[in-house]
Amino acid sequence: MSRVRQPPLPVRNGLGPARVRLRGGAVLVELASRFGESVAAKVFEGGVLTPDGTVVGPGTVLPPGAHVFLYRDLPQEIPVPFEMPVLYHDDHIVVVDKPHFLATMPRGRHVAETAVVRLRRALDLPELSPAHRLDRLTAGVLLFTVRREVRGAYQTMFADGAVAKVYLARSAGHAAVALPAVVRSRIIKERGRLQAFEEPGEPNAETLVEHVGADLYRLTPHTGRTHQLRVHMAGLGLPLRNDPLYPDVVDVAPDDFTRPLQLLAHSMEFDDPLTGAARRFVSERTL
Repeated sequence: MSRVRQPPLPVRNGLGPARVRLRGGAVLVELASRFGESVAAKVFEGGVLTPDGTVVGPGTVLPPGAHVFLYRDLPQEIPVPFEMPVLYHDDHIVVVDKPHFLATMPRGRHVAETAVVRLRRALDLPELSPAHRLDRLTAGVLLFTVRREVRGAYQTMFADGAVAKVYLARSAGHAAVALPAVVRSRIIKERGRLQAFEEPGEPNAETLVEHVGADLYRLTPHTGRTHQLRVHMAGLGLPLRNDPLYPDVVDVAPDDFTRPLQLLAHSMEFDDPLTGAARRFVSERTL
């Protein structure tokens, strides 16, 4: 497997550079037409680089499919008014208790107000990177790697399903089947579509659902499809409290933090891929 080249610009104030795939031609003209004069101005400032570190000038022409790197202009963001306690920190990993409403990684309108950028700034760890992800609306245990050279081992551990994860959820619905139950289905998430959906075919998602009292449920996923727990619970007649997507899409103001999704990544367990030590981390949050 080829090694991924490190970007030619370092992480700055918690954020790495943006990578732009070009359509081809004069770079200055393309950046101006696609992103506006403020981005094109970065060419004159020497702030646009090719992957090998060459500075793009006003006359630089690159072929279709070439890439350049530059620092993005940050959008105005609504601060997420919740703390993110650190549960564990060593030379390899940082484990936090992520709050609701905070995205794991920059995407769309959420850039600086994300877990990885907050942590890079707070801990002065520019190479910090998530080993897995939690949905923006889901709270709980989230693991980051500290250094680039250890990243692959932990990401592979999650990709291979070697991490035992338990979630807690609240629902006001009524189960369509007797619980406990193992739910298996095929879940698809298409780009540009808010909801994931189930379709006929070979199952790619599996969740153990247990009723543990009143409106509280324990969910043990054996796979990690996007929105898997929310889709499976809604399919059982148990949509999660305050879910703005399932079963129906509900418009929520971006500054409304009053109704957090009732889903918590409560715990994770694994054997550390570098040290072999048994690890267990538990959220201190409640629903």
